[in-house]
Amino acid sequence: MKILKASLMAATAFGILGNVAPVFAQEADAEADTTRTFSTIQVTAQRRSEAITDVPIAITAKSGDDLIEAGVSSSVDLASVVPNLQINSSFGDTQPNFSLRGVSVGNEYNANQASPVGVYVDDSYLASRTSHGMQLFDLERVEVLRGPQGTLYGRNTTGGAINFITTMPDLDGTEAFVQAGIGSYNLREAQAAFETTFVDDVFGARVALNYKEADGFLDNKVPGGRDASGSDSLSGRLALRLRPSEKLDLKFKAYASENKGSQAGVHAIGTASGGVNPLIGYSRSGLDFYDIEQDRIGNNNLDASGLYLRADYELNDKWTLSSVTSYDVGSQDLEQDADGAPIDILFINWKSDFSQVNQEFRAAYSGETINFQAGVYYGEDQVETDNVFDFFMVAGSCDPASLAACTIRQRYTQDRESIAVFAQNDWEFSPGWTLTTGLRYTDDSSEYSDGNAYIGDENGNFIVSTIPGPGAAQNDTLATLSEGDSAVTGRLALAREFDSGLLLYASYNRGYRAGAFNGGGYLSPAQVDYVNPEVVDAYEVGAKGEAFGGSARYSAALFHYDYKDQQVQEVVGPVAFLRNGGKATIDGFELEAETILNDIFSINYSIGLLDASYDDLVLSGNDLSGNRLPFAPETTAQLGFNWSVLSFADGGVTATGNVAYASKTWFSPYNADNGNGNLKEDPTTRINLALAYEKGPWTGRIWGKNIFEEEAYSYGLDLRSSFGYDFLIPAAPATFGVTLGYRY
Repeated sequence: MKILKASLMAATAFGILGNVAPVFAQEADAEADTTRTFSTIQVTAQRRSEAITDVPIAITAKSGDDLIEAGVSSSVDLASVVPNLQINSSFGDTQPNFSLRGVSVGNEYNANQASPVGVYVDDSYLASRTSHGMQLFDLERVEVLRGPQGTLYGRNTTGGAINFITTMPDLDGTEAFVQAGIGSYNLREAQAAFETTFVDDVFGARVALNYKEADGFLDNKVPGGRDASGSDSLSGRLALRLRPSEKLDLKFKAYASENKGSQAGVHAIGTASGGVNPLIGYSRSGLDFYDIEQDRIGNNNLDASGLYLRADYELNDKWTLSSVTSYDVGSQDLEQDADGAPIDILFINWKSDFSQVNQEFRAAYSGETINFQAGVYYGEDQVETDNVFDFFMVAGSCDPASLAACTIRQRYTQDRESIAVFAQNDWEFSPGWTLTTGLRYTDDSSEYSDGNAYIGDENGNFIVSTIPGPGAAQNDTLATLSEGDSAVTGRLALAREFDSGLLLYASYNRGYRAGAFNGGGYLSPAQVDYVNPEVVDAYEVGAKGEAFGGSARYSAALFHYDYKDQQVQEVVGPVAFLRNGGKATIDGFELEAETILNDIFSINYSIGLLDASYDDLVLSGNDLSGNRLPFAPETTAQLGFNWSVLSFADGGVTATGNVAYASKTWFSPYNADNGNGNLKEDPTTRINLALAYEKGPWTGRIWGKNIFEEEAYSYGLDLRSSFGYDFLIPAAPATFGVTLGYRY
């Protein structure tokens, strides 16, 4: 009821209720013949091209230019332009955790876990969270689908799906652009793309590159110490498109990327008075927010590459066959100085290699009243992990009982396989009325093999096995563990489209996230347990459309989730455990709108409201029922503008801006219980501004992000029981820069 009242108030405040567009537009000069309208946004959320206002799903779609104007340069920046989206990571910009409408992995950080918000590139699923922290370059658009997507997207989409659509050759002429810039913290960045058509409407190619390097924004006060949270990345993509006939369209893509930026810095807030760590007597006293004292800041070493092939064949004017094939490989070698102190008490080398294969076949029928599609999917992925933990290396020689001055080496391989069949039908059974029915059956299997862990001395030499256990030799492994799950998910929706363009819809969706092995267990075979799948039953009503002749566009949704068995991480001592979180209820409201006020000024704005709490959650004997879900703030909102300051024949001056707000965010299911009060971020407001000058093929841009330097944390973890402090990751400070671009 609280969300319902608040949502009605929000809708009224923003001037959208039913088919009423923002009232600001009414204040424009009534006598002016303003013909400027929004261009139609085409999306492929339902695996076919449609106007976004015709799709009965809550979607945010942003073009590549939209992302640039909003200051979004990587996937971790998306939260500033998508309602009810939060993004966090214990590694800075690496391996982001997406939280959509309160559905997330929480503060889980192990490389073998799948995100409940599915991440796709050109409709191809990316299983490894390591690859989700990509730099965004040469994109046609990004689509964020909120709510479970259990029919067309499948497993691991209990929260929703994010689809990055890259720019492909359009087989018409030659074009290119190059852009370079400098900025705060010695930023140097460049993007470029070149496209040529070898045979008109038949064969073409496109090459794109992206480079970014910057010093760390956290100033390390340790003499000779490396600044933390820096960037050093290079990515490239080659796309080929071949249309040997009017019926067949082939798209091929190869990409490669690497990153070797410095690790994220850590604020370690000790449990004793004044933030002192009682185990080592250290505190951050006297340091500014963007200062650190850490002696072993290492690299975020990442690399990824892959191949992609899509084939679309038109059998006739109604039937189309599609095949999407992808192969991706990569690795991470994260050297994390996790203690936030100049004293060496916790250093972790997170090291994993990953690979995956995806294959999907679809058949689609498009008729006057029926849109039907069905398909099969096969996917497999593998993660090979080899982590090393250094504990209290200042303590002298190793004591296996306390783990002081000891190393722990943890190795395992996880293989997952998923097979699915699916179908969805959209039936316009009466003019303006459409019924959508969809079902998907998924069969998943997981295997944990080569499990091995041991305690070593301060030099890493073997002392005693922990997995398989005491008495085992150094390289003995745990017997292979195998588990499997299956699920039926789907969608039922009823939509009504009026002659005015207003679309009303009501839907039920079920989403499923496969079960998982605990990748954080290394002191006992019993810690390598398997948690059950999580399920979301989502009920939603929504409205979207355009008004004032296309000068205003809006979308609103009211939703209720029954969330069962959320996979939750809890740190107990030095070990992370994966649990099933009982039941939770999520109620929420979202509103997005864009309005052209006149020929030179437009605004876009959104608000997200969430009431996300546990109905039943017990961790380590603590009843946390009633607590809020982590990374699920009650309110998120943003306001952006685009102002054509000056205009002339071959260019002009444009100002753009974005204000993003998020209310208090908890980082742990404990909220403030059991002394976890530090693990939160208080309400934050971040402002981005830019001024662009365009003349002919040239563009110059001055920009600022978080210009008033809102000090904030993006992630937190309880490490008090073993290490005496709360682990917190600072978000980025104010940054400024200039870019110069040329396009032809």
